[in-house]
Amino acid sequence: MTSTIKCVILDDELLAISYLKLLCEQIEDVEVIKVFNNPLNFLAEIEQLDCDLCFLDIEMPGINGLQVAEKLFDKNIVFTTAYKEYAAEAFDLNVIDYIRKPIKRERLLQTIEKVKILLENSKNNFIEWNTNLGKSRIFTNQISYIKASEIDSRDKEIIMKDHSHIFLKNINFKTLLELLPSNDFAQINKKEIIALRCIKAFSSNEVLTNIPQHDGEQLLKLHLSEVYKKNLIEKFEK
Repeated sequence: MTSTIKCVILDDELLAISYLKLLCEQIEDVEVIKVFNNPLNFLAEIEQLDCDLCFLDIEMPGINGLQVAEKLFDKNIVFTTAYKEYAAEAFDLNVIDYIRKPIKRERLLQTIEKVKILLENSKNNFIEWNTNLGKSRIFTNQISYIKASEIDSRDKEIIMKDHSHIFLKNINFKTLLELLPSNDFAQINKKEIIALRCIKAFSSNEVLTNIPQHDGEQLLKLHLSEVYKKNLIEKFEK
C-alpha cells in the first residue's frame, strides 16, 4: 500500500499556488497540507509541519527560494521556476528536482515518482537506482563507502565490502543520504560518504577506515571536513 505524499507549496504568486495545488490534487496519493505565499512565514512554520516534500518557487521578493532551501534540514525539495538560469545553483543545493514553469502534469508526475522511490527506499535495507549494471538493488550492509565519480561528478561510485565497484547514475549526495539508513552512514566531505562500521578512528580532519588500500598493506584514510564533523560526532553519540 502506497503512503500519501504530504506536500507544502511556497510561491509568492497566488495563481501559481492554486495551479500547482490543483495539479497535485489530480495525482493519486499526493496531498497538499499547506500553502504559503511568504517565505518568512514558511520558514517560521515548516519545521513543525509533517510533510514529505516542499515545492519552492525561486524568484520571490525579500528572500528567494535558493536562500530558503539553504535554511532547511532533512526536507525533500523541488524547485519550481520560470527561469532556467538557476539550474546550476539548484543542483549545488542537492534538491530532488527542478521544474520549469508553466508546470505540465506529465513533468510533475515524473517528480512524484522519484519522490515515491526515495520514500520507499528509506524504509528498506537496500537502495534501488540506475547503475552501470542497469537498474540495481544494492544492500546497504554491503556498502563500505561512496565517493563522487572522477569521470562524471553527477555519478557516485560505491565501494562494496568485497572491494567491487558500482556506479550510481545521476544522483546527488542529498538524495543518496535520504536513501541510506541515517544511523549507518555519514557524509564526511563534499565528495565522500562513509559507512560508520568502516570507521576505525577519526581526528579533527581525518578519518581512518578499516578498508585496505590497493596495496593491501595500508588502511584507507579520508579527509574530514569541518562542516561535517559535528554531524559525525553526533552519530557516534547516539
